[in-house]
Amino acid sequence: MKTNPKIIVSGGGTGGHIFPAVAIANELKIKLPEAEILFVGAEGRMEMERVPAAGYKIVGLPIMGFDRKNMVRNVKVLLHLAKSMLKARKVVKDFNPDVVVGVGGYASGPTLRAANWAGVPTVLQEQNSYAGVTNKLLAKKASRICVAYENMERFFPKDRIILTGNPVRQNLTEGLDKKDEAYKFFGFSPDRKTLLIVGGSLGARTINQSVLAKLKELSESGIQIIWQAGKIYIDKARETAQPYLSPSFIVTDFVSRMDLAYAIADLVISRAGASSISELCLLKKPVILVPSPNVAEDHQTKNALALAEKDAAIMIRDAEAVQKLVPEALTLINDNTKLASLAINIEKLAQYDSSKRIADEIIKLIK
Repeated sequence: MKTNPKIIVSGGGTGGHIFPAVAIANELKIKLPEAEILFVGAEGRMEMERVPAAGYKIVGLPIMGFDRKNMVRNVKVLLHLAKSMLKARKVVKDFNPDVVVGVGGYASGPTLRAANWAGVPTVLQEQNSYAGVTNKLLAKKASRICVAYENMERFFPKDRIILTGNPVRQNLTEGLDKKDEAYKFFGFSPDRKTLLIVGGSLGARTINQSVLAKLKELSESGIQIIWQAGKIYIDKARETAQPYLSPSFIVTDFVSRMDLAYAIADLVISRAGASSISELCLLKKPVILVPSPNVAEDHQTKNALALAEKDAAIMIRDAEAVQKLVPEALTLINDNTKLASLAINIEKLAQYDSSKRIADEIIKLIK
């Protein structure tokens, strides 16, 4: 194998794409210290900040997502796509990678296409239970396709599929042994149940609306609550919830120590993004999933159903959440038998050492 292999990792757009991408890159650097890793993302998206913060170089493509509601706007999208294809070909030619890895997101399409044209081996990492359009198209020429769910031969060539799971933030699993520290950090009591409500760093409108609609019930429930409302919704959340907040009912825009929050959570309310689900499986946490309807091909609903059908999670549809979510959560958090059952079943779906297994497949192609 080359003494200084070159690898491109492409994709992004959301934390659900960026966290796995960085985790894979970190694992590659452990296994191949001399490797040169370049990221390719989309201009203006969060990877342009998060990836350099993780210590890696990144090139941005001027690519945009298709507008499914206003087709006229897609003329501009197509122009940006053409520019992105040209730039991706130049990046691949100049960097001359040994392998290109796609983790999903706008930028992965042009980058992996450029790799295909240049004869460079490609690896796909599909995080969801229902494959996206870009990955389905790219799979035809991919050398390896690393997936997080079973039965993905519905979308991809069976002989190239490898079940690896999704890489997750390592500090989350390490936090499970820090319960005492976690209770002190949040000022909570180990003698009371804790509900963790998360909607991502930006927040989830429906989950927040569901909480705001039942503030009185939550405040009188006797449980402890950590509510991450997200930076978009935090001002309204704090203002409306102010009369109900207490040392045992915390609302914040961002939980800085999510590892400690997960450590003491008896029940989690969450969207159904692929990375979140992978984390919850490894953490063995009972969860109520509220799939976002505002994602391509409704893949969050399919992710949630994959768990709900195995009694590994409770799913409440977005349209029903305002009425049903909090009452369901308050009933469930006091049902120890059901909580234990959900924890056992979600752990069965966990995939361990995902980043290491994906890195090993990449290294095989380099060799």
